[in-house]
Amino acid sequence: MSGRGWQVKVRIESLKCVGHGMCRLAAPQIFDLSDDDGHGYVLSEDVPPGLEEAVEQAARGCPEDAVIVTPS
Repeated sequence: MSGRGWQVKVRIESLKCVGHGMCRLAAPQIFDLSDDDGHGYVLSEDVPPGLEEAVEQAARGCPEDAVIVTPS
């Protein structure tokens, strides 16, 4: 999927996320953290071209495996 112009979607499984913030570090254009509980959320589930690898890095780096990347 990564880095070759493949279109992907991303989401965070909210029940798994505990707010480590690794997703935001990997792809701040796609992820942010809630002011309420510190958990991650997706700014846009449709990943813009060129950010696929960053989103996949976020998924690989999530300690809770809460970041889910799927082909669109």
